[in-house]
Amino acid sequence: MVTRKFKRYQVSMPSTLVHKDQFRHKGSIRDLSTKGCRVESLLSPFTGMQVTLLLHVPGEAKPITIENAAIRWCGSQGIGMEFLVVAKPEEDRLGRIIQQLEARVSPR
Repeated sequence: MVTRKFKRYQVSMPSTLVHKDQFRHKGSIRDLSTKGCRVESLLSPFTGMQVTLLLHVPGEAKPITIENAAIRWCGSQGIGMEFLVVAKPEEDRLGRIIQQLEARVSPR
């Protein structure tokens, strides 16, 4: 059994993974927490790879940008990512999304 430090919430949110401006790959966020997420994607990155993650929040014109996210696992369930560097304004936006999820979605 995995014990998590932060509650994860089930979501369906478009995303874009960017690696060193060399590629941009679409995905879909399925679980989201303050410090990480699970992405469904056809991409098969390697564990430890670091990417920029754009969270395309429905109803918002600008995506939430996670400047540095590390791939922690990759498999049939998707890609597990840990948020390493999140700028303060983006952290605040992510926090508001998590608060909205807490109010209407049960944690996983």
